[in-house]
Amino acid sequence: MAARRRTVAGLLEVLMLTTPVCRLLGIDAPIVCAPFGPWDEVALAAAVCRAGGLGSLGTAVRPLPELREQWARLRQLTDRPFAINHTSRPLDEDAFQATIEERPAAISFHLAVPPDLIARAHDAGILWIQQVSSCGQADEALQAGADVIVAQGGEAGGQGADVGTMVMVPDVVDMAGQVPVLAAGGIADGRGLAAALALGAQGVLMGTRFLASEEMSVSQAWKNRIVASAAADTVKVVGSEQILPPFNRPGSAGVPRCLRTPLVDALREDPYRVDPAETVPRVMAAILAGGGEEYLPFTGQSTALVHQVLPADEIVRRTVKEAEAALAAAARAIGPGP
Repeated sequence: MAARRRTVAGLLEVLMLTTPVCRLLGIDAPIVCAPFGPWDEVALAAAVCRAGGLGSLGTAVRPLPELREQWARLRQLTDRPFAINHTSRPLDEDAFQATIEERPAAISFHLAVPPDLIARAHDAGILWIQQVSSCGQADEALQAGADVIVAQGGEAGGQGADVGTMVMVPDVVDMAGQVPVLAAGGIADGRGLAAALALGAQGVLMGTRFLASEEMSVSQAWKNRIVASAAADTVKVVGSEQILPPFNRPGSAGVPRCLRTPLVDALREDPYRVDPAETVPRVMAAILAGGGEEYLPFTGQSTALVHQVLPADEIVRRTVKEAEAALAAAARAIGPGP
């Protein structure tokens, strides 16, 4: 009887979707919103935080005064934990030091593993969330003391490698031991969260699903394309290094996945036909204005699972509710027959 009570208690904990990473990060739902580089996502991050998840803010190519203004706005909107993201494309040392001084709950990082930066974050009492797209990167992150590993499959939007999420996640989980792992890539609903938990992850990081949220500041045209697109409409943009900012940390790698546009097609077919001097200023101006969907609309294969633009808090609630239902259905499916 005691064993049965322990089993029931464990099942209830799973159905409540309380995992150790929630306690570590100070959140209620094991859902992290991806950082979206230079796009302003303050309203989105605040909504995700208030809904119980972990909101994120990107820093790429934004000047430091704008970043400080974003951080102040987010703190005015919520007192919940949030993450500030940095990448090696490129790393802005001034922005990173300012982040240390800002002391968010966590710093997230991807495209390389920086042991020196992890140590600086830990010295300031800040957790480190390291996104990886290979087992080699996962090993580096574990050796460097990352607090959370995000195992990103090749289905993801943004920049990454090619191994699928269903293989990447359990492979990294097996390596990680007691370090919590989040799954990313191809996840846009509660079924994906349930699958991630079944693979050994303790939660998920979702990007494309939150791009198509009411609060996200990208253009409505980009959101509409996400809703209307199939998985096969997204492609890896080999050749994008011709116009994207350069890496400035060792071991950096990553190829973005986007919906197709004339620029995406040109970069894939013959990147040297694209003139950086003419193209980069035009693309960056559009991105910093909140647009850019006509150039590089970063989008993952989970676009196929996004059928409407929703408020962020509803996305979080639906994902949790659907995951609970999927886990319960799975339990029934493997239970004793009639």
